[in-house]
Parts: sequence; structure tokens; C-alpha cells
Amino acid sequence: MGGLEINLENCLGKTVLVVGGGGREHAIVDALSRSPRVSKIYCAPGNAGIGSQAFNVPLKDTDVEGLKAFALENQVDLTVVGPEAALAAGIADAFRAAGLAVFGHTQAATAIESSKEFAKKLMDKYGIPTAAYRSFSDFEEALAYVSSRPFPAVLKYDGLAAGKGVVIAQDLDEARKALADMLLDHSFGEGRVVVEDFLSGPEFSFLCFVDGSRVYPMPLSQDHKRAFDGDKGPNTGGMGAYTGLPFITEEDRKFALEEIMCKTASAMVAEGLPLSGVLYGGLIKTSQGIKVIEFNARFGDPETEVVLPLLKSDIYDIFEAVATACPVEEPVWENAVTLGVVLASKGYPGHYEKGFDIQGLDRVDAQVYHMGTAVRDGQVFTSGGRVLMVVSGGKDLAEARAKVYREVEKIQCENLFYRKDIAHIAFE
Repeated sequence: MGGLEINLENCLGKTVLVVGGGGREHAIVDALSRSPRVSKIYCAPGNAGIGSQAFNVPLKDTDVEGLKAFALENQVDLTVVGPEAALAAGIADAFRAAGLAVFGHTQAATAIESSKEFAKKLMDKYGIPTAAYRSFSDFEEALAYVSSRPFPAVLKYDGLAAGKGVVIAQDLDEARKALADMLLDHSFGEGRVVVEDFLSGPEFSFLCFVDGSRVYPMPLSQDHKRAFDGDKGPNTGGMGAYTGLPFITEEDRKFALEEIMCKTASAMVAEGLPLSGVLYGGLIKTSQGIKVIEFNARFGDPETEVVLPLLKSDIYDIFEAVATACPVEEPVWENAVTLGVVLASKGYPGHYEKGFDIQGLDRVDAQVYHMGTAVRDGQVFTSGGRVLMVVSGGKDLAEARAKVYREVEKIQCENLFYRKDIAHIAFE
């Protein structure tokens, strides 16, 4: 044919739009790039790292009409929604109404994350184990209730807060400040506060692909919310994560799957709000058994970055099956563990500066997921609070951990910091 070869796979390949621009979306794009069924990937808005594997589209993740128009114009076969804000804005509803296949829950079903009070009421109604609670919209009433209870007290803003709307108050002064922040100053917007009993024990994350009552579990993981070593400092969106949890038995996993994740999926069906995407269980192993801390309606971040590299199955097949309400062939996972370390801007999760150049990325012999980066004249700069996540696998956590920290040291940027004790519970 005169040297001209037609690649039928590419001609017939699928076009995918990934919505979002953080490390979670980079991990999703990376997994999709390994699918032989996918020939083109768009990501909106994407970031500097994602741009090496997909075409970045300058649209906000909550620009539902703009994203829908783009998907229609570019004949997108499937859209995968990353951020909770996009789901809460009703992107899945709008896409389905336009005849577009989308992996992501309806706006109404997203209430399992967007309203802590909704989730607690659901768990109460269907006997899903969680901490006792009360919810308030009045500052004085909330403060009086907290004052009458033992500390620490768990205070949660009843809405989306990018992983930062939870305060574990150790005393009344801390509780008063947090309640004022949420109910008087409305730092996260107008909303109520859920006050929960404090639960003690190791926390972990259980992500599952869910289509109605069908639940397909992913490997368990644990993220590290506190900013500094030793689980000190303020809560963040997550400073690292790992798989292969030594404190969870197979019996624990079975209970969590059957009595929490599957039961929750069935409860949402019973409520007329079937899930169609990812259900994330933020769970805790207490002395009284495993209980729910929170639910999220999407892939976790940074958990996605350590879970998806273990997937051996074609992720497009899974996304497509869930989006079209077809049974999923049980996903196959690598028999290995992963560990990832987040590099964040100094000052995060508080005030931080952007625009610092990052060197050494080309020397890193591990997976690097971009979380908050931008590129200018070929140079990568910081553009967010959490900037990069370095992930490595291994036969055990000791091997994965040693490699990750060896590779992290190759990255040079004067305004980044990271925790040096990710997976510490596994080595204690």
C-alpha cells in the first residue's frame, strides 16, 4: 500500500472525555491510555502531566453546558467524571439527557457525598454501621450540644468542602472556633453541621465500581489526611496513600463489602437513587467492628493513584459497562502493593504561593501523577496546593516505600514539602 498502513484499531477506537484536572484524573487518564479500545482522550481542564497522555481542554469541570457541547461536537463515546463538584452540578443528568454515555452518578444520588446529613439518615434507616450523630443549623444549639458531650468531637460541614470540612475538636475552644467558622462565617457556604461521636481505630478507604445493586470492589487503601509526619497538623485532601493494609483481615474485608458497600448500594436503589459510578467508603476499624466515617460519590484522591495502577483489566470496559447499565466482568488486580507520596506547596492546606519551577521530573523512575501543575515554555510549574504524587509498586510495602522515597528525592523545587512517614502504621 505504498507504505501507508491503516490502523483499524485506531480508526475504530473510542474517544473518551475525562472531567477534572488533578492527580485522580491523571491516574484515570493513565489507566485509559493502556486500553487497546481507546484511541483518543480529552481531559477538561487537565494539567501539565495529563497533557502528555491526553488533549487538555480549557473548560472548568463544573461548566456542564460547555462540557456537553464539547462532547457532542467531538463525538465523545464516553465521559468519565472525576470531581464531586461536577457530579453535584448535575453533569451526569445533563449528559444522559443529551444521549451521551457517562460514568458518574446523578445529581440526586451524589447526595450521599454532598450531604453528610443525607448519608447519616440513610445509614440509620438501613442499619449500616456508623457513629451516632445530630445535625444543627444554629450555632448556639450546636455549641450547647457539643459542650454536653465528651471530647474529642467530630464536626462536619454538611456539604462539599474539598476534603477540608471536617474538624476533630479536642476541646471546647477548638469546637467553638470550628462551629463559628461553619455556621456563622459560612466558610464553606450556607449549610448545616453534623456533630458525630468520635470513633477510634485505623481508617481505610474502600472504593467500588457500582451500578445499581452490582458492586465490584477495588483493592483497599489508606490515605494520610494530616499535613505533617506523625499525623500532625491540619487536615488536607490527602498527603499520600498505600495499598496492602496489614491491619485488615479477609474477614474484615468481607464484612465491609457485604454489610457496608453492598448494603449501601442496595439502599440507594431502594430510595430510588441508584448509583452509577464509584462509591467510596471512608471506613474505620473500631473495637466494636468496622463502621462508616463518610461516603464519597467518586474516586478518592489520592487513593485512585495507588489503586488504579494495580488494575489488569481494561478500565474502558468497566467504565462502559457501568455507564450503560451492563454487567461488568469481575475486574482483575495485580498481586502487588503500591505506595504514593504527595508533594505539596509549602503552606498547604492554608495559604500558599504558586509558580515555582519543578526540576528533575525526567529523572524519576516511578509513576508521577500531576495534581496541581501548569506548563509554560516547556517548563513545569506549581499551580495548586497538592502538586505531584510519586507512586511505586513492589512485592511488599517495604520495597515500594524505599523506592518511592528514593525517587521523590530526585525532584527539585524550593516550595514543596512532603510527609516522610507514609504507611507508618504498617511498620509500627
